[in-house]
Amino acid sequence: MLLAGRKGLVLNVTNKNSIGWACAEAAARHGAQVGVGAQNDRMLERVEALTKEHEGMSTFVVDFGDDAQLQKLANDVGERYGKIDFLVHSAAFAKKEDLEGRFIDTSRDGFALALDVSSYSLVALCKSLEPCFNEDASVMCMSYLGSVRSVGNYNVMGVAKAALESSVRYLAQDLGPKGIRVNTISPGPINTVAARGVKGLLGMIDYVQERAPLKRSFGQEEVAGAAVYLMSDLSKGVTGQVIYVDSGYNTVGM
Repeated sequence: MLLAGRKGLVLNVTNKNSIGWACAEAAARHGAQVGVGAQNDRMLERVEALTKEHEGMSTFVVDFGDDAQLQKLANDVGERYGKIDFLVHSAAFAKKEDLEGRFIDTSRDGFALALDVSSYSLVALCKSLEPCFNEDASVMCMSYLGSVRSVGNYNVMGVAKAALESSVRYLAQDLGPKGIRVNTISPGPINTVAARGVKGLLGMIDYVQERAPLKRSFGQEEVAGAAVYLMSDLSKGVTGQVIYVDSGYNTVGM
């Protein structure tokens, strides 16, 4: 097993279709102990229902927008695990009205909210958890092609993901001297609760899968496979990168 004896976090999970949950399950299958995060006590009930069948899993509660909770998370991780070997950041949010119509109409507070939850939260997590990382630990987050191309109805989230990917490069530089690598996984459109906030999602999924070089569907399982690779020693020479998991769609022109 690629992750035998390893410990890590997947933050946060909402339901069984979450990309984060697929990553947590895959890590556990490969022998890791996995701490699975919930945003609040209400969500914790759902997460505990998922983890109860997995002996190597436990749960945490953390709201990325609350610095006190981030510090409590670091304390709890230290007490429960001592040190950790990987962190999966799987969180993003924007106001529904800012994912429709014209990007130019994005509200000031909506712009700030999307950047805070979807991008700055990774920086804040890494800062809080830095003392908990083992040497050669691996950090990863989830992005989307809308970070580098304009995608209809993605709008401010595309800007937030661009900031996220840039943050990954700077974090890789900061944490690299400790052997900690930081990377981005960029899946194509996948049918999750979070993604359904983007108008026309199902049409996007069909469009991409018809035109991608592999001509086949992809989803949470493929993303989880890339995550396990990044968690493992197989990726010890990889940091600051964006790894696309979209059947090759990002390489296609007209």
